[in-house]
Amino acid sequence: MSPTSYLLLYPALWVQIYKLILQQPTYFLGTMYICAKYMKKHKSGFVTIVGNPNVGKSTLMNAWVGERLSIITSKAQTTRHRILGIINGDDYQMVLSDTPGVIKPSYEMQSSMMDFVKIALDDADILIYMVEIGEKEMKDTAFFEKIKGSKIPLLLLINKIDTADQDILMTTIAFWEEMLPMAEVFPISAITGFSVKEVLDYIIEKLPEGPAYYPKDQLTDKPERFFVNEAIREQILQYYSKEIPYSVEVDTEDFFEEEKIIKIRSVIMVERDTQKGIIIGHKGTALKRVGVGARKTLQGFFGKKVHLELYVKVNKDWRNNIAQLKRFGYKH
Repeated sequence: MSPTSYLLLYPALWVQIYKLILQQPTYFLGTMYICAKYMKKHKSGFVTIVGNPNVGKSTLMNAWVGERLSIITSKAQTTRHRILGIINGDDYQMVLSDTPGVIKPSYEMQSSMMDFVKIALDDADILIYMVEIGEKEMKDTAFFEKIKGSKIPLLLLINKIDTADQDILMTTIAFWEEMLPMAEVFPISAITGFSVKEVLDYIIEKLPEGPAYYPKDQLTDKPERFFVNEAIREQILQYYSKEIPYSVEVDTEDFFEEEKIIKIRSVIMVERDTQKGIIIGHKGTALKRVGVGARKTLQGFFGKKVHLELYVKVNKDWRNNIAQLKRFGYKH
């Protein structure tokens, strides 16, 4: 029942309120201020970042969330899953989707990655299309047409402006203003922080009214094991070249958290025996380097000591195997 309904049903309440105003006006006004503060309308919404591979989507999300939820490397297709980062305030909650870079799929896993992008696009209340300075094309023109036809608020972020001069920036802005006239264009540098906060404030203002979809102390929808897998895969992306990083999947089989230490056992899956030998390296030195780097990352992420055991197994053609893709979370 609303407060107005109570007053209509119980006229004596009016008398008590009148007495309170006369006897304790300061207390009454303070109470009204607190009520107004907590009755302020709450905003919430899903914000999706899309764009070509390696334009800085993950760097931007990490900057906004304040944690390294998405791994970042110089290689394309670093992000394989849709990762939610949850940004909370007293009167708002922004659920941010970092998505894989848009590509034309070459195998089943990449098709699943593009399905993540399409789902995130359909869920969005606000859409961010990110390009890098000088960029003038989308890998998938049909997907770009879908963006152009979107009816929700659209932001066009031109990233990495710290790497180019003013003339290139102005040319890039003019190009995208013509391509997406309905979009709000923001030149930014996700890595230096230029205009990052200003864009976030703009998005918060545009959020629709709604409830919090997640607890206010939650940062992401992903479990601990997911971030273990990503930390290991990040090291593989950094230390190996050619087809190796793209043929690898990581599966954390054991995750035991104690008061002062987390004990983890993870398996690195490859598609061929030759890849297994490359991952392990001479006398295990290459695999050890991956473990040392991943453990350092995980200790910073979890804030406690980590014991990490790594193993390598061959899982032939897993990227085109529907059952394996379901196992690794690419399909439902």
